[in-house]
Amino acid sequence: MKTNTLLKRITRDPAIMSGKPVIRGMRIGVDTILSDLASGLSFTEIKDQHPMIDENDIKACILYAEKAMEELNKLKQTA
Repeated sequence: MKTNTLLKRITRDPAIMSGKPVIRGMRIGVDTILSDLASGLSFTEIKDQHPMIDENDIKACILYAEKAMEELNKLKQTA
């Protein structure tokens, strides 16, 4: 799946979880999925915990984090 298509799965809406980035408007935060991954859970285990998401949603969370880090690094370089 293309990068832009994956990133469209991550949404931000002030009415949903105070504007935190979430998967497809659901109340599953990107931070939750990243924390699960950092804890050592596999994609399958994460999908079992959150049956409404799929592998591409998890990949989208990773990609979102990567892009956020790139932006942070750019800001640090210009400061």
